[in-house]
Amino acid sequence: MKKKFLVTFIISLICFSMLYTGIWKKFLNKDLSATIGKNERDRTEEENEIEPKVKDEILFLMMGIDDQGGIAKVKEKKIEGENKHKPTGNRTDTMMLCKVNFDTGEINILSIPRDTKVKISGRKNEAKINAAHSHGGPYLAVDTVKNLLNIDLNYYVTVDYKAVKEIVDAIGGVEIDVPMNMKYYDPTDKPPLKINLKKGLQVLDGDKAIQFLRFRSGYAEADIGRIKSQQMFMKELVKQTLKPKNILKLPKLVNTYFDYVDTNIPFGVIMQGIGSVNKIDMENMKTNTIPGYGKKISGADYWIYNKDETAKIIKDMFGDYLLN
Repeated sequence: MKKKFLVTFIISLICFSMLYTGIWKKFLNKDLSATIGKNERDRTEEENEIEPKVKDEILFLMMGIDDQGGIAKVKEKKIEGENKHKPTGNRTDTMMLCKVNFDTGEINILSIPRDTKVKISGRKNEAKINAAHSHGGPYLAVDTVKNLLNIDLNYYVTVDYKAVKEIVDAIGGVEIDVPMNMKYYDPTDKPPLKINLKKGLQVLDGDKAIQFLRFRSGYAEADIGRIKSQQMFMKELVKQTLKPKNILKLPKLVNTYFDYVDTNIPFGVIMQGIGSVNKIDMENMKTNTIPGYGKKISGADYWIYNKDETAKIIKDMFGDYLLN
């Protein structure tokens, strides 16, 4: 099966916060809300806000999907008036459980290997967790993670990989220490995927960033190695985007945000993020990955998670959100 990869990252939430808190107004001296489509405003304003478990904090599932129709396709599958989607056909290439505290700037991120073997509601047999989004969109993916980790999870942010390219190019590239020579070619990809990066410290533009993030075959730990690269890239992207010279460049990404990012986080919750951008500290970001081991079952590769070790991590990173 053709392998695809895209990164999901915390910068989309930061952009979202900045967009509605007036930070961009300060720089542009105009009301950017006028640039937002009426349908987007009405849709979000009509959604019922959920009382937060922790004051000035938000927990959400960040997902990346492949580009077969992307975000636009997923939005078309939304069942109006319900927190449900028709089957989207889009598996998630990346899943991260994210907690952001707007008061302290602390960020906790737990990566969920896409091959994690789980029970998906409505399906007879256990399957890879990345199939949940394909069967029922972001809401089914959220429910699956909620049941897997026994946490009170309600919100999601879904990102199309094209958003990565747009943001990286907008800030003039991201400096990354590429850990190895990365070379790979897949002519069956659409468009054909060609990766050719040299080892060493360098500034990656949008196209090269996608190459870095989609590379998988050279890691000794396979997908787990790729997850570590995701986390490293995320930290560097946020750190470099939050430089004063780059924050000034973000307003032009308003349209990019709505084209390539989908979320059910209401405006009222996002408004709690006023001023949080200045508090974000990459050294205060805690990351981890669901522990386990790889196993081939009926010819397919699965990640068999360690329930006890996972429970300890959840208690440490997201203890306030445990259901029981």
